[in-house]
Amino acid sequence: MNLDNLLLMAIPALVALGGGVLASLWSPSRNARSLIQHFAAGVVLAALAVELLPSIEKEHAPGLVLIAAFASGSLFMYGLKLWTMRLEHQALAASVAQGISTGLLLATFIDVATDGFIIGAGFAAGGETGMILALGLSVELLFLGLALASEATTGWRIIAISGALGATVLSFSLLGNFLLAGASHPIIGASLAFSAAALLYLVTEELLMEAHEVEEKPISTLVLFSGFLVFWSIQLIGS
Repeated sequence: MNLDNLLLMAIPALVALGGGVLASLWSPSRNARSLIQHFAAGVVLAALAVELLPSIEKEHAPGLVLIAAFASGSLFMYGLKLWTMRLEHQALAASVAQGISTGLLLATFIDVATDGFIIGAGFAAGGETGMILALGLSVELLFLGLALASEATTGWRIIAISGALGATVLSFSLLGNFLLAGASHPIIGASLAFSAAALLYLVTEELLMEAHEVEEKPISTLVLFSGFLVFWSIQLIGS
Protein backbone atom coordinates (compact mmCIF):
# COMPACT_ATOMS: atom_id res chain seq x y z
CA MET A 1 0.00 0.00 0.00
CA ASN A 2 1.44 3.36 -1.03
CA LEU A 3 1.06 6.80 0.56
CA ASP A 4 -1.55 7.92 -1.98
CA ASN A 5 -3.83 5.03 -1.04
CA LEU A 6 -3.34 5.75 2.66
CA LEU A 7 -4.31 9.40 2.17
CA LEU A 8 -7.41 8.36 0.22
CA MET A 9 -8.37 5.96 3.02
CA ALA A 10 -8.04 8.80 5.53
CA ILE A 11 -10.55 11.01 3.68
CA PRO A 12 -13.69 9.19 4.97
CA ALA A 13 -12.35 9.34 8.54
CA LEU A 14 -11.78 13.09 8.34
CA VAL A 15 -15.18 13.62 6.72
CA ALA A 16 -16.87 11.62 9.50
CA LEU A 17 -15.23 13.83 12.11
CA GLY A 18 -16.24 16.92 10.14
CA GLY A 19 -19.84 15.69 10.14
CA GLY A 20 -19.70 15.43 13.93
CA VAL A 21 -18.37 18.97 14.27
CA LEU A 22 -21.15 20.23 11.99
CA ALA A 23 -23.76 18.30 13.99
CA SER A 24 -22.46 19.84 17.23
CA LEU A 25 -23.10 23.30 15.79
CA TRP A 26 -26.43 22.49 14.15
CA SER A 27 -28.97 20.11 15.66
CA PRO A 28 -31.35 19.11 12.84
CA SER A 29 -35.05 18.59 13.51
CA ARG A 30 -36.61 15.12 13.28
CA ASN A 31 -37.87 15.90 9.78
CA ALA A 32 -34.42 17.10 8.74
CA ARG A 33 -32.81 13.96 10.18
CA SER A 34 -35.31 11.87 8.23
CA LEU A 35 -34.29 13.58 4.99
CA ILE A 36 -30.61 13.14 5.86
CA GLN A 37 -31.19 9.43 6.46
CA HIS A 38 -32.94 9.15 3.10
CA PHE A 39 -29.95 10.81 1.43
CA ALA A 40 -27.47 8.49 3.18
CA ALA A 41 -29.60 5.49 2.19
CA GLY A 42 -29.45 6.60 -1.43
CA VAL A 43 -25.66 6.80 -1.26
CA VAL A 44 -25.41 3.28 0.20
CA LEU A 45 -27.77 1.88 -2.45
CA ALA A 46 -25.66 3.50 -5.15
CA ALA A 47 -22.48 2.06 -3.66
CA LEU A 48 -24.09 -1.37 -3.88
CA ALA A 49 -25.54 -1.05 -7.37
CA VAL A 50 -22.91 1.07 -9.11
CA GLU A 51 -19.61 -0.05 -7.62
CA LEU A 52 -19.81 -3.01 -5.24
CA LEU A 53 -21.85 -5.50 -7.26
CA PRO A 54 -19.91 -4.82 -10.50
CA SER A 55 -16.66 -5.23 -8.54
CA ILE A 56 -17.88 -8.60 -7.26
CA GLU A 57 -18.66 -9.67 -10.82
CA LYS A 58 -15.17 -8.65 -11.99
CA GLU A 59 -13.59 -11.06 -9.51
CA HIS A 60 -15.12 -14.00 -11.45
CA ALA A 61 -15.56 -15.96 -8.22
CA PRO A 62 -17.65 -19.17 -8.40
CA GLY A 63 -21.35 -18.46 -8.13
CA LEU A 64 -21.85 -20.82 -5.21
CA VAL A 65 -19.11 -19.05 -3.25
CA LEU A 66 -20.80 -15.68 -3.76
CA ILE A 67 -24.23 -17.06 -2.88
CA ALA A 68 -22.87 -18.66 0.30
CA ALA A 69 -21.04 -15.46 1.28
CA PHE A 70 -24.10 -13.26 0.77
CA ALA A 71 -26.29 -15.75 2.65
CA SER A 72 -23.77 -15.80 5.51
CA GLY A 73 -23.80 -12.02 5.62
CA SER A 74 -27.60 -12.02 5.69
CA LEU A 75 -27.72 -14.51 8.57
CA PHE A 76 -25.07 -12.55 10.46
CA MET A 77 -27.06 -9.34 10.14
CA TYR A 78 -30.26 -11.16 11.13
CA GLY A 79 -28.55 -12.35 14.30
CA LEU A 80 -27.34 -8.81 14.89
CA LYS A 81 -30.92 -7.54 14.50
CA LEU A 82 -32.16 -9.94 17.17
CA TRP A 83 -29.33 -8.89 19.49
CA THR A 84 -29.90 -5.15 19.08
CA MET A 85 -33.65 -5.61 19.64
CA ARG A 86 -32.84 -7.37 22.89
CA LEU A 87 -30.53 -4.52 23.95
CA GLU A 88 -33.23 -1.94 23.24
CA HIS A 89 -35.85 -3.90 25.19
CA GLN A 90 -33.49 -4.14 28.15
CA ALA A 91 -32.85 -0.40 27.99
CA LEU A 92 -36.58 0.34 27.94
CA ALA A 93 -37.21 -2.04 30.84
CA ALA A 94 -34.55 -0.22 32.84
CA SER A 95 -36.12 3.13 31.88
CA VAL A 96 -32.86 4.36 30.38
CA ALA A 97 -33.24 7.57 28.39
CA GLN A 98 -31.20 7.43 25.23
CA GLY A 99 -30.51 10.09 22.65
CA ILE A 100 -29.72 7.48 20.03
CA SER A 101 -31.34 4.11 19.46
CA THR A 102 -28.96 1.37 20.61
CA GLY A 103 -29.79 -0.67 17.54
CA LEU A 104 -29.24 2.24 15.18
CA LEU A 105 -25.95 3.22 16.82
CA LEU A 106 -24.59 -0.33 16.82
CA ALA A 107 -25.77 -0.92 13.25
CA THR A 108 -24.14 2.36 12.21
CA PHE A 109 -20.78 1.35 13.65
CA ILE A 110 -21.04 -2.03 11.92
CA ASP A 111 -21.98 -0.27 8.69
CA VAL A 112 -18.99 2.05 9.00
CA ALA A 113 -16.70 -0.89 9.75
CA THR A 114 -18.14 -2.61 6.67
CA ASP A 115 -17.60 0.55 4.63
CA GLY A 116 -13.98 0.61 5.73
CA PHE A 117 -13.47 -3.06 4.92
CA ILE A 118 -15.04 -2.54 1.49
CA ILE A 119 -12.75 0.43 0.83
CA GLY A 120 -9.72 -1.66 1.81
CA ALA A 121 -10.95 -4.51 -0.38
CA GLY A 122 -11.41 -2.05 -3.24
CA PHE A 123 -7.78 -0.97 -3.02
CA ALA A 124 -6.70 -4.61 -2.72
CA ALA A 125 -8.65 -5.45 -5.89
CA GLY A 126 -6.76 -2.75 -7.77
CA GLY A 127 -7.93 -0.21 -10.31
CA GLU A 128 -10.00 2.80 -9.32
CA THR A 129 -12.51 0.89 -7.19
CA GLY A 130 -10.92 1.83 -3.87
CA MET A 131 -10.67 5.53 -4.71
CA ILE A 132 -14.27 5.76 -5.94
CA LEU A 133 -15.60 3.91 -2.89
CA ALA A 134 -13.54 6.10 -0.53
CA LEU A 135 -14.86 9.32 -2.08
CA GLY A 136 -18.44 8.12 -2.47
CA LEU A 137 -18.79 6.65 1.01
CA SER A 138 -17.32 9.84 2.46
CA VAL A 139 -20.59 11.50 1.48
CA GLU A 140 -22.49 8.86 3.45
CA LEU A 141 -20.29 9.37 6.52
CA LEU A 142 -20.82 13.12 6.47
CA PHE A 143 -24.58 12.72 6.55
CA LEU A 144 -24.52 9.86 9.06
CA GLY A 145 -22.98 12.21 11.61
CA LEU A 146 -25.86 14.63 11.13
CA ALA A 147 -28.43 11.83 11.19
CA LEU A 148 -27.19 10.65 14.60
CA ALA A 149 -27.63 14.09 16.16
CA SER A 150 -30.54 14.50 18.57
CA GLU A 151 -31.67 16.64 21.47
CA ALA A 152 -29.94 14.28 23.93
CA THR A 153 -26.83 13.80 21.79
CA THR A 154 -25.16 17.10 21.08
CA GLY A 155 -21.93 18.98 21.62
CA TRP A 156 -18.84 17.00 22.45
CA ARG A 157 -20.70 13.70 22.61
CA ILE A 158 -21.67 13.76 18.94
CA ILE A 159 -18.12 14.84 18.04
CA ALA A 160 -16.77 11.90 20.05
CA ILE A 161 -19.15 9.47 18.33
CA SER A 162 -18.23 10.84 14.90
CA GLY A 163 -14.53 10.66 15.76
CA ALA A 164 -15.02 7.02 16.76
CA LEU A 165 -16.80 6.40 13.45
CA GLY A 166 -13.85 7.96 11.62
CA ALA A 167 -11.34 5.84 13.53
CA THR A 168 -13.44 2.76 12.80
CA VAL A 169 -13.64 3.33 9.04
CA LEU A 170 -9.89 4.01 8.79
CA SER A 171 -8.95 1.00 10.93
CA PHE A 172 -11.10 -1.38 8.92
CA SER A 173 -9.87 0.10 5.63
CA LEU A 174 -6.31 -0.74 6.66
CA LEU A 175 -7.42 -4.15 7.94
CA GLY A 176 -9.30 -4.99 4.75
CA ASN A 177 -6.39 -3.93 2.57
CA PHE A 178 -3.92 -5.89 4.72
CA LEU A 179 -5.99 -9.09 4.79
CA LEU A 180 -6.97 -9.06 1.12
CA ALA A 181 -3.77 -7.78 -0.48
CA GLY A 182 -2.66 -10.57 -2.77
CA ALA A 183 -5.74 -12.67 -1.94
CA SER A 184 -7.33 -14.87 -4.58
CA HIS A 185 -10.27 -13.62 -6.61
CA PRO A 186 -12.79 -15.95 -4.89
CA ILE A 187 -11.76 -14.65 -1.45
CA ILE A 188 -12.06 -10.99 -2.47
CA GLY A 189 -15.38 -11.67 -4.19
CA ALA A 190 -16.74 -13.52 -1.16
CA SER A 191 -15.65 -10.73 1.18
CA LEU A 192 -17.39 -8.13 -0.97
CA ALA A 193 -20.55 -10.27 -1.21
CA PHE A 194 -20.67 -10.63 2.60
CA SER A 195 -20.23 -6.87 2.92
CA ALA A 196 -23.00 -6.24 0.39
CA ALA A 197 -25.47 -8.05 2.64
CA ALA A 198 -24.42 -5.89 5.59
CA LEU A 199 -24.91 -2.66 3.63
CA LEU A 200 -28.29 -3.80 2.34
CA TYR A 201 -29.31 -4.46 5.94
CA LEU A 202 -28.32 -0.95 7.01
CA VAL A 203 -30.51 0.62 4.32
CA THR A 204 -33.63 -1.52 4.74
CA GLU A 205 -33.64 -2.27 8.46
CA GLU A 206 -32.06 0.81 10.04
CA LEU A 207 -31.74 3.98 7.96
CA LEU A 208 -35.09 3.85 6.17
CA MET A 209 -37.04 2.39 9.09
CA GLU A 210 -35.68 5.09 11.38
CA ALA A 211 -36.39 7.73 8.74
CA HIS A 212 -40.02 6.61 8.44
CA GLU A 213 -40.73 7.12 12.14
CA VAL A 214 -41.80 10.65 11.21
CA GLU A 215 -44.51 11.44 8.68
CA GLU A 216 -42.95 10.99 5.27
CA LYS A 217 -43.18 13.80 2.77
CA PRO A 218 -43.01 13.48 -1.04
CA ILE A 219 -39.62 15.20 -1.09
CA SER A 220 -38.14 12.26 0.85
CA THR A 221 -38.19 10.14 -2.30
CA LEU A 222 -36.42 12.88 -4.23
CA VAL A 223 -33.74 13.14 -1.53
CA LEU A 224 -33.21 9.36 -1.67
CA PHE A 225 -32.62 9.51 -5.42
CA SER A 226 -30.39 12.55 -4.96
CA GLY A 227 -28.11 10.51 -2.70
CA PHE A 228 -27.96 7.79 -5.34
CA LEU A 229 -27.18 10.34 -8.04
CA VAL A 230 -24.37 11.97 -6.04
CA PHE A 231 -22.51 8.67 -5.64
CA TRP A 232 -23.13 7.67 -9.25
CA SER A 233 -21.83 11.07 -10.40
CA ILE A 234 -18.64 10.56 -8.40
CA GLN A 235 -18.23 7.13 -10.01
CA LEU A 236 -18.83 8.47 -13.53
CA ILE A 237 -16.48 11.44 -13.11
CA GLY A 238 -13.78 9.36 -11.41
CA SER A 239 -13.78 6.57 -14.00
